[in-house]
Amino acid sequence: MNQGRSTLSFTMRPMPARLQICCAAKKETVDKVCEVVKRQLALDNDKPITGESTFLDLGADSLDTVEIVMGLEEEFGITVEEDNAQSIATVQDAAELIEKLCSEKSA
Repeated sequence: MNQGRSTLSFTMRPMPARLQICCAAKKETVDKVCEVVKRQLALDNDKPITGESTFLDLGADSLDTVEIVMGLEEEFGITVEEDNAQSIATVQDAAELIEKLCSEKSA
């Protein structure tokens, strides 16, 4: 007996995917970052590098990553703060940060 209590039942429905907005960097910026990464890591020209390529997958250790960031600073005429540099994991991350820094610099 439920003594005046109602019995509730709940069903779980899948939540719809939330809209994600990403600001992809320009192709020219990504290509330039790829060139710098290839040069800094002394990679063959036939080694494929895309925006999704991670520095780790390309064989970069922490020192290589610092050198890549320094090369990007020189190439683009920007300064990357240490906390921003630590958030870079992929070529796309680097390109997006560069575009953000360049737009802030020109503003």
